[in-house]
This record gives sequence, C-alpha cells and structure tokens, in this order.
Amino acid sequence: MVLSEINTLPSQDMCGHEGKGMTSSHYVHGTDAAEQQRLTIMNRLLNERCLAATRLNEGDRVIDFGAGLGQFSRAMARVTKVKVIGIERSNEQIEVAKAQAAETRESELLELRQGEAENPPLRDSEWGTFDVAHARFLLEHLRDPLNVVKNMLRAVRPGGRILLADDDCETLRLWPEPAGWTTVWDAYQRTYDRHGNDPRIGRRLVQLLHQAGALPRRNTMVFFGACAGDPDFGSFALNIATEILESIEDIVEIGVAKSMVERLLAELAVWRETPDAAIWYGMFWAEGIRPS
Repeated sequence: MVLSEINTLPSQDMCGHEGKGMTSSHYVHGTDAAEQQRLTIMNRLLNERCLAATRLNEGDRVIDFGAGLGQFSRAMARVTKVKVIGIERSNEQIEVAKAQAAETRESELLELRQGEAENPPLRDSEWGTFDVAHARFLLEHLRDPLNVVKNMLRAVRPGGRILLADDDCETLRLWPEPAGWTTVWDAYQRTYDRHGNDPRIGRRLVQLLHQAGALPRRNTMVFFGACAGDPDFGSFALNIATEILESIEDIVEIGVAKSMVERLLAELAVWRETPDAAIWYGMFWAEGIRPS
C-alpha cells in the first residue's frame, strides 16, 4: 500500500469518529461521500459488539445523540421494536441516513432531527420520557461534553439509562510496533488538545455521569481491533493509516516532520502484510441511571 492508494480510500479513523461536526468542536474528516463510506465500514465492524453492551429491551424508547448516518440508531431500533429519535447536526449526514434507511426498507425505524447535541430539538412534552439516551464517539469532539451529558440525563425518565461510548486514543497499541509509531500517534492526540477537545475522554465517562447527576452503574470496554488472519484486519489497518494521512497537516503543526509521518505510513503498509501484526484497542463504555 502506498500513499496514493490511501488517498483513494474513505477517510478512516481508528478512534471511530462519527463525523458529527458539533458546535465548539473540531472534526477534520467532514461529511463528504468518503467519510460517509468510512462510517458505513466502521458500523459494520463495531455495531454488533456495541449492541451487546447496551443490553436494550424490547419496548425501550431510545434517543441517540450525534446519530451520524443512523446505522447504529436503526440497529438499536431493530432490538427495541420502537422508532429511535436521532439528533444529528449535519444535513448531509441526515440525507444519506434517510437514503440508506429507505434502501433497506427501515425508514420507519428512525426519526432524524437536525440540531445540536448541546441544544437538542425536543418538544417540552418529550423531555424526561425516554428509557435510554445514547451517545457514541461524540463527547471527544466537544469543548463542553458535560453539558451534553446533562441534556441526556434530562431526556430520560427517572430510572432511565444514559449510555456513553467513546475513545481513549492513548490505549491504542500496534504490535510489533512500526518505527515512528509512538511519536506520530502522540502528536495526533495533541491535535485534539490544541482545539480544546479530549482524545482520552473515555477514561472520564463515569466521572461525567456523576457530574451530570446520574448514578454510575456499569463500565466496560468494547474491543475494536483485529490481528493478521482476521478477514477484517485490513479494514482496521487502513483505518489507522488514513486517519494519520487525513490529519497530517495538524500533526506537522505540532512539530513532527512531514517526512517522518510519511515514513510511518510506508511502514504501516509493510506492517499490514506481516503475519504476526495485531491491533489492540478498546472503546470505553459507561452506563448511568437518572435518580428517581
């Protein structure tokens, strides 16, 4: 794999970013067709594992903050048998989400509303009525994630659940480690800090639930990796390479030479074909309850 090959691929993000450019946030990947293709791949790799963590029940009424293309929202609706309300800022994402739902004849499973997670478009009568409020790969892009968690708490009924799933990019490990990996990946994480966002917010999820007034009840990790020999390993590996490529200018601004980043991308192309390569990563996941 060479740089020109990476450039033809959908913009990938190992940390799973759903591309929901929120107010007071920085999201480099945008909402173009390549990003939408990336989200489709990511959902295929991750959704079943995430559904297992949610422990949804038939009849649960769910609101999904930062719904993206709505693929996971529809997956939750298939379990609950109840239409999910999805909040999404991007009109481009909403239009593609509607088209995808129509293509699979699942339009009745999802109601998408255009708006900000910081100020969700809910009617007065809807606040405090949902059984579950969910957000995945959203809080890391926000300068005030606590505000959104407070909104999620307000959205659910007393005894309702708040489900948070997000990244701690520092925990990502590649082995055997390609030359230059640690330097470049550390610089990538610092690009978040420069924009007031948090690439390690996953470790804060339980604290955010507590600070918002919820009662933290459960935390776990959802594995998001693979090893050589896994049919999906190539998708995970390309995810990492294209994420770095997409962020190369920001990484260079941190102080890493562009030539070093390009050498790492070449190293990753070789590493991806080795028989003992492995990606170790876990998405952080936490659940809280709204007090009665």
